[in-house]
Amino acid sequence: KTNLTDLVDGGLLIVDTNEFKQINLRKAGYSENPLEDGSLSAYQLVSVSITENNERALEGLELNAKERFLSRNFYALGLVLWLFNRPLATVERWATDKFSRNPVVLEANLRALRAGNAFAETTELFHQRYEVAPAEVAPGTYRHISGNEATALGLVAASQLADIPIFYASYPITPASDVLHELAKHRNFGVKTMQAEDEMAAVCAALGSSYAGSLGITGTSGPGLALKSEAINLAIMTELPLVVLDIQRAGPSTGMPTKTEQSDLLQAMYGRNGDSSVIIVAPATPGECFEMAIEAVRLALAYMTPVIYLSDGYLANGSSPWLIPSISNFPPISNHYQEV
Repeated sequence: KTNLTDLVDGGLLIVDTNEFKQINLRKAGYSENPLEDGSLSAYQLVSVSITENNERALEGLELNAKERFLSRNFYALGLVLWLFNRPLATVERWATDKFSRNPVVLEANLRALRAGNAFAETTELFHQRYEVAPAEVAPGTYRHISGNEATALGLVAASQLADIPIFYASYPITPASDVLHELAKHRNFGVKTMQAEDEMAAVCAALGSSYAGSLGITGTSGPGLALKSEAINLAIMTELPLVVLDIQRAGPSTGMPTKTEQSDLLQAMYGRNGDSSVIIVAPATPGECFEMAIEAVRLALAYMTPVIYLSDGYLANGSSPWLIPSISNFPPISNHYQEV
C-alpha cells in the first residue's frame, strides 16, 4: 500500500496472496480485500502464493522463522529474473559470497531463488518477458565520487578555468561540512578556506573576498541559507559574484541533519526582501555535482551576481561511478575583474 502510488496505470504488480489475511488487511488500513474489490484493476495484477511455495522449497532445512521469512525475497527475485530474462548465475555468485559464513541460509536463499524462477517458467506466469539492453558506458577512467567531493573538485576546477583564486568560508553544518574539509586539501591550487563563527560571518567573509578580487563561496544547509539572506541581497545590490552552496537537509527550523529533503527551492527563489532574484543551479547525480559547480562559478562571474547551488544530503553523501573528465573539455571561464 505504501508504494502503490509509485506504480503507473498499467504497471505490473506482483502480490503474495498468502499475506492478504484479515489481520494484515486491518494493519494496512484496508476494510476490504483489494484483490477482490476491484481497486487494483488499473494494474496488471499477478497473484502468486509466494510464502506457501517458498515454504515447500525450504523443506528439510533447519531455519528459524525470521530466516524463512526473509528468504521469500529471493523467491520473488527469481520471478523477476525470469520476467527480465536475466540469468541466475550473477545472483548466485553474489549470494554465495554474501552468506558464505552461514551455509544453511545460503542454501535456503538459493533454493528460494531457483524455485521462484522455475515457477515463473513452468506456469507461464507472465504474458510477456522483457530484455534490458546493457548500459552504454563511455570509455575512460572511472572512480567513485560523492556529491560533496565532486562539488569541491568542481569549484577547484572552475578556479583554474577562470584563473581566479577562490575563498571558501562556512560554518560547520551537516550535510555541507565535507565541502569545507575537501577544499582545505587543495591549497596548492590557491584555495583559501575559513571556518567562521556563524553563518552570517561566513557569507560576509566570502562577499568581502569577492570585493577584493577573489571569488567568494560559502556553504550551508537550509537554516543557514535563511541567515545568509541579507548578505546575499547585498551581493545582488553591489553586483558582486557569490556562490552559495545549499546542501539541503529535511524539515523546518534547524531541521534534521541526517535526513535528506529537497525543500529549499522556494526559499532559494524568493527568500529575500525586495523580491530580489538569484540564479539557481541543481545537480541530479553525485557525478553531476562537478559540472554544476563549474556552471555556478561561470554564471556568477558572467553576470556578477549570486548563484545558489542546490544539492541535498542524498547527493552529498551518496556516491556514483564518475568518468574523470579532461579539463580541456571545459572552455575557459571569463571574469570581469581587472588589475589596476
